[in-house]
Amino acid sequence: MTTVHITPGYPKVKVITLLTIGLITFGAAPILVKYATDVQPMALAALRTIFAVIILIPFWLPKRKSLSELKTAGVSARMMLLAGFCLGLHFTFWIASLHYTSVASASVLVTIHPVMLIVAESLIFKRRFRGLVWIGVFLACIGSVVLGFADQADGGDFENPVLGNALAFTAAIIFVFYFMLGRKIRQKAEWIDYVFHVYLHAAITCGILTLIWAGGWPTLSLSAVMVGIALAAGPTIIGHGSMNYAVKYISPTILSTLILSEAVIAAIAAYFLFDEMPSALSISAMVIIMSGVAMSWLKRQNNRKAMKPDK
Repeated sequence: MTTVHITPGYPKVKVITLLTIGLITFGAAPILVKYATDVQPMALAALRTIFAVIILIPFWLPKRKSLSELKTAGVSARMMLLAGFCLGLHFTFWIASLHYTSVASASVLVTIHPVMLIVAESLIFKRRFRGLVWIGVFLACIGSVVLGFADQADGGDFENPVLGNALAFTAAIIFVFYFMLGRKIRQKAEWIDYVFHVYLHAAITCGILTLIWAGGWPTLSLSAVMVGIALAAGPTIIGHGSMNYAVKYISPTILSTLILSEAVIAAIAAYFLFDEMPSALSISAMVIIMSGVAMSWLKRQNNRKAMKPDK
């Protein structure tokens, strides 16, 4: 039995170009947030999702399906609402984490969700994984703990690294629920219908949270609005869009591990732009985390594909 990761005859140049641009925009997300730390995380998350919805409208309108048509196709409106709620919380917690900790730490911890997905599948769906997968899970967890201690000891110019790391870790947990809901919804819904409704619910969630937390809509600077537009057009539309396009031709195994490069890109950019240089212990912890995620996810995907017969 063999494992086929790439579809023969696929538009290689187009896919590679889109993936490169997509990964760069993912890495740019925490950098953009750092330029808007004067804005409440909930408000910035609301701006990000509101502008994403606005950008998607011209693409959604010609192909849209009504809620009744989606219901007939087996799509649950409640599940889309819940997925949007989770996405809104994910964006809020992750953006908030960058107010308290470094770009590198927040980016590494938020990309640990593949490991959390394995744990969730084991507990909820009773799926069994080989020992090497759990070694990867263990390494990722140990690395997260070490990173927390390293950032606290290093301190630097960050207000509260432990709180920031905890917020990023929570954002990763919430993303697992969003991913599991999205995977189920996408079996029946087209991509454009799914992302439009989910981003819309996420925007409503973030907007309501902002109004409750701030007691009203805060005054926003022009730079905050520009960052919101950039986050919507870049990491949200282009970043996620490139992954959704490429998954038709490239195995999820490769895509799921490529996302780890987000942390590397973000950390390098933060060093040059904000002079954020992680300590040796922090860098070691990040390497442990990413190694654990790669080990568990790759092995997990290979185990699944090994069950498929050759074509």
